[in-house]
Amino acid sequence: MTVTRLSTEQRQAPALLASSPDGINEELLLSVHRFSRAVLSSLVRRRLAATDRGVMKAGGKMIRVFRIKITDAGRKAIEG
Repeated sequence: MTVTRLSTEQRQAPALLASSPDGINEELLLSVHRFSRAVLSSLVRRRLAATDRGVMKAGGKMIRVFRIKITDAGRKAIEG
């Protein structure tokens, strides 16, 4: 079995994602929670998180949003 080593920031992001079953808007993770794009993309590349693209209405306009969700592998990585 491969051991997945995570930095502190890489551990904090999936822990936050695990608390939200529907995932979290990427912009919130970047601007409010202050995670870097590099950390988020690293988690997706390592399949510890996945992105989900969607469209929503905001201010009368349709906008594209990206939500990031934890994967089963991400849950296992933060448990161990």
